[in-house]
Amino acid sequence: MKYIAAQLRDDLRIAYRELTPSGTQRGVIVLLHGFPQTSYQYRHVLPLLADKSYRCIAPDYRGAGGSSRSHNDFSKATMADDILKLLDYLQINEPIHLVGHDIGGMIAFAFAHRYPKRLKTVCWGECPLPGTKTYYRDRTEHAVQQFHFIFHCIPDLPEALIRDNERIYLTHFFNKIAYNLNAFTEADIDHYVSAYSQPGAMRCGLDVYQFEQDAEDNLAAVERNGKVNVPTMVLSGARSRHKLEAEEMVLEVTEKAKVEVGLVEGAAHYLAEENPEGFAETVLAFIEKHA
Repeated sequence: MKYIAAQLRDDLRIAYRELTPSGTQRGVIVLLHGFPQTSYQYRHVLPLLADKSYRCIAPDYRGAGGSSRSHNDFSKATMADDILKLLDYLQINEPIHLVGHDIGGMIAFAFAHRYPKRLKTVCWGECPLPGTKTYYRDRTEHAVQQFHFIFHCIPDLPEALIRDNERIYLTHFFNKIAYNLNAFTEADIDHYVSAYSQPGAMRCGLDVYQFEQDAEDNLAAVERNGKVNVPTMVLSGARSRHKLEAEEMVLEVTEKAKVEVGLVEGAAHYLAEENPEGFAETVLAFIEKHA
């Protein structure tokens, strides 16, 4: 598996993992990670998808992992544009299958709304999409569990409190919203702690939570262009509370005829790590309906 970086502009480098199957390729799958993760999130999944003859690309979104961190704009529209630039850099002109989890799900939705002709399918979930009723309920009814939605937006204080305590902070999220706690080894935790301990990395990780601009962008896009008309699967863990609101949320922003609801058994929030086989099977079953 390759892990390399694309210099898209002088100030924008996007690192990505790529696994290309031998023989005939059936298409391209791009997978976008969440917080507090990187493209390493898909380490178990990429071989499973490549074994089915798909070229698989998992970028570190801007500010995370090996990607550049000299940024202040973390709107999901801008981050979706980074993915478009990466596809152009890689000369991938055919429509792709786009998969996004957590923050990556918000980016995947923004991409689908802005560049529908570049997609065959989009699969996203395990995130309260900014601008939807679910998003506003999360900030009120689930405020304790989702405390970080507010905490990450406070200037300077979070970085000061988290500094030298990265392991405690990141492990809090893995323990709190995972079902399969064996999914994360000490080496896996080490990887994420190292990634978010790099200079500027935690600042960027927190700044992706400036969701009010995303809410405005999403509402304006629906008002201007209508709902997303790309085949869409909203994907949740069978043990996640997000499954209860997923269908209502996706129907606010996607045409009903294009929507499918998926569940990954044996997983809560961290689908690709808690049950990689189940995640890959669910995604492939959806993709192959539209191949």
